[in-house]
Amino acid sequence: MLGPPDRQALADQLAARGYLVDDALAMSVFLALRMERPLFLEGAPGVGKTLLASVLAELFETRLIRLQCYEGLDLAQAAYEWNYPRQLLALQAQGHAAGAAADRATDDLYREAFLLKRPLLQAIDAAAERAPVLLIDEIDRADEELESFLLELLGEFQITIPELGTLKARHRPIVVLTSNRTRDVHDALKRRCLYHWIDYPTLATELEIVRRKVPALDDHLRRSVVAFVQRLRREDLSKLPGVAETVDWAEAISHVGGATLDPPTVDATLGLLLKYHDDLERVRGPMVAGFLAEQA
Repeated sequence: MLGPPDRQALADQLAARGYLVDDALAMSVFLALRMERPLFLEGAPGVGKTLLASVLAELFETRLIRLQCYEGLDLAQAAYEWNYPRQLLALQAQGHAAGAAADRATDDLYREAFLLKRPLLQAIDAAAERAPVLLIDEIDRADEELESFLLELLGEFQITIPELGTLKARHRPIVVLTSNRTRDVHDALKRRCLYHWIDYPTLATELEIVRRKVPALDDHLRRSVVAFVQRLRREDLSKLPGVAETVDWAEAISHVGGATLDPPTVDATLGLLLKYHDDLERVRGPMVAGFLAEQA
């Protein structure tokens, strides 16, 4: 699955689906596709890491397989497990065999027919007609044991199952891993990937994103909304608003009405941008008025 012929064509096709990329990200995605390597994306929450995988699945008209990582995620939930109830029924159906016949009956229980395929194994399923997009979301939230298991998958696009053998992809999936850097991910995993840091967008890029997502908002209000969010990101807050929050807030402002942003409206809708009580209390009131005065 080579994709568009060059990075500009790729950027144009992503933009046509509502996802804007700069030259650096376009190059990283282009090379990941051409080299058939996993793409490891880090950045603050809300900058579009997860969305990129969805847009790639749309671009290639293929299935998106998502593994949402969390603490305690184990192999049975991430990759595969044996269907023990079905194995037991099969064993009972074969009756009470003896000797070598019993050994063969036991061995016959460990084949693909009795395997429950979870997201990682689904992504390399040789029966699939085309390569899917595999999103391993927030890998930094998973335990280190899962990282170790991923090394074979990311390096060889295969999974070894002790009872069955090695299952290898017929079509290499497009793999996107994301991390919010709640902890460091091991170098061994990163070495198998192309790495890219996604930062908050520039003013011009964020304006274009809001224009596409909230076309009902007039130009003046759009610029005020984006300028306010960009100014907010310069503060030392518990969680800075991402692009998703900007779009949500812009949509809310479009429903509220009015020709300009004013302190009462901003104070009343600030919960769309900030998700921590301390941040809300710090920003509301004089700080909001000061930010709006800077735009005047």
